[in-house]
Amino acid sequence: MTKLAPQDSAPQFELTDQHGKTVKSTDFKGQKLLVYFYPRANTSG
Repeated sequence: MTKLAPQDSAPQFELTDQHGKTVKSTDFKGQKLLVYFYPRANTSG
């Protein structure tokens, strides 16, 4: 995996939100985006 340097653009990605809807990074083009990853309920981590 390549590490990003400050000011690098993030790679495009798709994730499923908490409601099961697919969200694409391109949906937020031109905006600041914070992505928070957390473990699922009842899992270690």
